[in-house]
Formats: sequence, structure tokens, C-alpha cells
Amino acid sequence: MLEMQRIFTKQKKYIFFLLAVCALGWGFTPYSTIFAGLALGSLFGLYNFWILTRRMEKFDRVLSGEKGRAGLGTVFRFGSGIAAVAIALALPQYIHLISTVIGLMIPYVLLLVERVMFHSKNQ
Repeated sequence: MLEMQRIFTKQKKYIFFLLAVCALGWGFTPYSTIFAGLALGSLFGLYNFWILTRRMEKFDRVLSGEKGRAGLGTVFRFGSGIAAVAIALALPQYIHLISTVIGLMIPYVLLLVERVMFHSKNQ
């Protein structure tokens, strides 16, 4: 599971860079609601990815023989996504809903891109 921790650390760096770009876009462009939505969705997406990483480590321990119940935290991840959308719906003048949903998917897209790049270099 060290590989998953390494991937999560890379994800954090990418998301923090994206958040910096969103802050610049929010401050200096007329599309502040879109950049706020991307930032909100990315933060919740990173939280979802952190939950998934933590649950995968627990799942690995259960498979290796430790006691416990294995699950991947689907309910918590769905709840977090619903919370992000609820915030965007509650504050539509500040946060764009569609960009929030896109932001929720960004960590998973980054994961896919990182894995494709990894496999293309190692073949």
C-alpha cells in the first residue's frame, strides 16, 4: 500500500496547484463562480480520494489476516459529494454547480492520467 500513499501524495500536490490556479482565476477573471466551484469540488474530491486511500489500506490489512470489516467507504464518499453539491446549490451566486461536479471528478481524472503516464514509461 505504499504505492497508494505515494499516489495520494502526488494527488495532493496536483490539487494544491489547481487550487492556486483557481484562486488566481477567482480573483482576476470575471468567472469567479466557476473557479470557486472547481475549487470546492476539487477539495471535496481530494477528501473522497483520501477516504478511498485510507479504506484501501484497511482493506489490505483485512485481506492479510487482521481482524476487521472491509469496506471502501462508499457511503462517506457519496455523502461528501452530496455535501459539495448542497453547498453549491445553497450559494448559487458564489459557486457554480456544474463546475463543482467537474471538480469532484478531477482527482479521479488525475489518477487515470498518472497511471497511463506511469504505464507508458514502464513498458
